[in-house]
Amino acid sequence: MARIARRTALFGLGSALLAACHRTPQKEIVPEVFRVKFETSEGDFMVEVPRAWSPHGAERFHELVRKNFYDQSRFYRVLPGFIAQFGVHRDFKVQDVWRTLFIPDDPPQQKNLRGTLAFAKSDANTRATEVFINLADNAVLDDQGFVPFAKIVDGLEVADKLYAGYGEMRPTGKYIDAGRVEEEANEYLVPRFPRLDYIKHARFAE
Repeated sequence: MARIARRTALFGLGSALLAACHRTPQKEIVPEVFRVKFETSEGDFMVEVPRAWSPHGAERFHELVRKNFYDQSRFYRVLPGFIAQFGVHRDFKVQDVWRTLFIPDDPPQQKNLRGTLAFAKSDANTRATEVFINLADNAVLDDQGFVPFAKIVDGLEVADKLYAGYGEMRPTGKYIDAGRVEEEANEYLVPRFPRLDYIKHARFAE
């Protein structure tokens, strides 16, 4: 009898585990407005994300911050008076997975004004992880369809101080290779471009 009871219990446990495996994962609820504190090698700044500005963008950004995706990410493209770009994962294997997990475009609700953040993209519906900070009012980026999803509400002067000595990426510039940034991440950037500023931590603010 004990053996039958044990089998019954194991069968019941197996059924419960099987049912759990087939349950739909609960979707994370993204607040209508949330803040993220960026601690960088140049100082701290605070980003505020109003979900209504770009719902898909806000949800992706929230997801990446939850996963600590941006920790140790380099500001690999800093062009004074234009933009500061980041968002490649420190580990190229992780980046290789995320770089093609695109999100749909959102209709623009805001302009690319100084201090706003938008996802980089190469074509329609190709936003993934890379983000830039507008260091000036960039109307040309409005015309190109870049959609702001957040703004720096404290510490914008930190973005202005990010190291810009390596200039534009190749082929316009002569130092940083965009393809190798995507494919090799920090393995490429850290030893070859040691003066790049970087994100120490990006965490939700209380």
